[in-house]
Amino acid sequence: MPFRFSLASVLRYRESMEKREEVALQAIQLGVARARRRVDELTDEMTRAWREREKALERSVQAARLQAMQVEIDAAVAAKQTAAETLQTMTRQRDAQMKSYKVAHRERQMLTDLLAQKKSAYEQELARRQQKTVDDMMASRWRRK
Repeated sequence: MPFRFSLASVLRYRESMEKREEVALQAIQLGVARARRRVDELTDEMTRAWREREKALERSVQAARLQAMQVEIDAAVAAKQTAAETLQTMTRQRDAQMKSYKVAHRERQMLTDLLAQKKSAYEQELARRQQKTVDDMMASRWRRK
């Protein structure tokens, strides 16, 4: 009689749930990384624009050019603010998804541990039965002599 785990279908379901949560977590983590990269790019752009404006102020520059530089800086600041808010939102989503994943992992792990316990008990019982059969055969042979 082969080993059968009565909760095998539940275990497969838990494994698929864990995998789904893991894939969702990876997607959110990718979004977080992109948002961080965007914030860094905008920070670099702002720094470059500020330096360019400072250099322009050291020499004679038309007011229209100075105004255009300020508009560029203001746009970068606004874009960075939006990107930072997006990053915060995605970080919260990642944290929530991490909790969901941990729950799914814990539930799957519980069933995996139960499977290991049941299989170990089954194998011990099988070994005990086989040993009993061998012992009975040896005792039968010994009695015949």
